[in-house]
Amino acid sequence: MTPDIRLLILPLPDFALLPFGAFLDKLRFSADDEDYSQQRYCSWTLAGLTAEPVPSSSGAVLQVEAVAGQLELASFDYLVLFGSRNAGATAALAPAYESLLKRAARAGVKLVAIDNAAFLLAACGLLDGYKAVVHWRHEAEFRVSFPHLVLVREQLYCIDRARITCAGGTAAIDLAVALLSSACGRARALKGLADMLVDESRDSRHALRSLETGAGQGRQVQRALALMRHHLGAKLTLEQLAAELGISRRQLDRQFQASHGMSAKAWWLEMRLQQARWRLVNSSHSLAQIADEVGLGDASYLGKCVKRRFACTALALRGSKPYSGVPNNPVQ
Repeated sequence: MTPDIRLLILPLPDFALLPFGAFLDKLRFSADDEDYSQQRYCSWTLAGLTAEPVPSSSGAVLQVEAVAGQLELASFDYLVLFGSRNAGATAALAPAYESLLKRAARAGVKLVAIDNAAFLLAACGLLDGYKAVVHWRHEAEFRVSFPHLVLVREQLYCIDRARITCAGGTAAIDLAVALLSSACGRARALKGLADMLVDESRDSRHALRSLETGAGQGRQVQRALALMRHHLGAKLTLEQLAAELGISRRQLDRQFQASHGMSAKAWWLEMRLQQARWRLVNSSHSLAQIADEVGLGDASYLGKCVKRRFACTALALRGSKPYSGVPNNPVQ
């Protein structure tokens, strides 16, 4: 029998295992009756640019089964890319992957970018005219790198015709369900979620509760935090942000004092500095670019803020080990 959906899966160097495994296992559960794991209703091929194993960000290595350039691309419905943890490094792969990706697009294959693979599609010019989503941690970087593209905020994934993007993590399960639903039907798409210990599939616009910093905070504070993340690099005043919420600056500050013990201004600055610290450790971008991304003016001002907050220079931070903190949860 001919599968209802055929996918060419292409993990990029240093790809993240979580979205990769989540996406692939959802395909496996839906691909067959019961739990036999045969590729009957959907099929996939794991490929690379070469036959060499592809390393993941955790150090585990994946052996691919085919060289993508040697396959008949038109025989697939989707080409699914899994990006690395370093967005800049993923974008830098464009010269090596551009020819393959453009051939796939010309053959009518829909391009799917999971995690930071959206940076690769953008660098290849393959997101021009399409909407996209990226992980919230990389939104500011994407906007600075590709200001002409339309980035959709606060979504797990975005399906825009022949281009599909996903923020990564467990959202890969939700995207897999959406793709399978359109090809195999909703019942088959949901098959196996209980086995994966997943309660239900989430809509693309699902709001992450884990981005909320406390159960006791009001809805306006939650909305303010979302706006702060979205406007991290923008020249938006707190008065303008409060107006967007329909309250005054004074009311906004009172709510932040009540829920977080600091003013909205202090919280927003801390959010920017935590993101700057993460970017300094996890990228090779210049101080000027990072300052622009997080709305801290220029390299000189960023350096002063970093030294005051972290008691060391920006260059010293850059030389430290990778930081695993969460930028939107300032230390209090």
